[in-house]
Amino acid sequence: MERKEILLDRCEAMSLLTIKASYHWNFIKQLLSFPVIIINSILCILNSFDDKTMSLKLPNVIINGLSVLIMSITTNLKSAEKTELFKNASNAFLILTHEIEGMEVFDNDKINILQDKYDAIIVGIPFEDIPKKIKLEIATNFKSMNKALPIQINGNSIINYELQANIVV
Repeated sequence: MERKEILLDRCEAMSLLTIKASYHWNFIKQLLSFPVIIINSILCILNSFDDKTMSLKLPNVIINGLSVLIMSITTNLKSAEKTELFKNASNAFLILTHEIEGMEVFDNDKINILQDKYDAIIVGIPFEDIPKKIKLEIATNFKSMNKALPIQINGNSIINYELQANIVV
């Protein structure tokens, strides 16, 4: 029964961690999308003027360059892909959590199968793309409730050190 509770706690922690990471990357995606919309609107207005004097050429080039820069940053960060990846991972952990909660009879074989499902989901998660602040928040909350933490959160010495400092204070 103890292995079931540990696995359940870890699934819940990972579901929360990945959905918060999804919110984080979605915010970044939206933050970078808004200026591109404004810039493209400005370009549309500027390009609609019939300017024979070429006085709008420099502003047009500058605004185009700014638009390309923001789109390059967006592409490089891959925020849309990370948003989807973390959202899908959160859903997978939530489904696994429900599966664990729904099982009434547990034996070692069933626990091992569920543990393998957990491991299969966790392998695809880029933990380096989850902000430290989110990891620390989840770790602090679960530690204060005496719940088991995933090794990816609990095993990081920096987070573990800061977690201990936050709990002591």
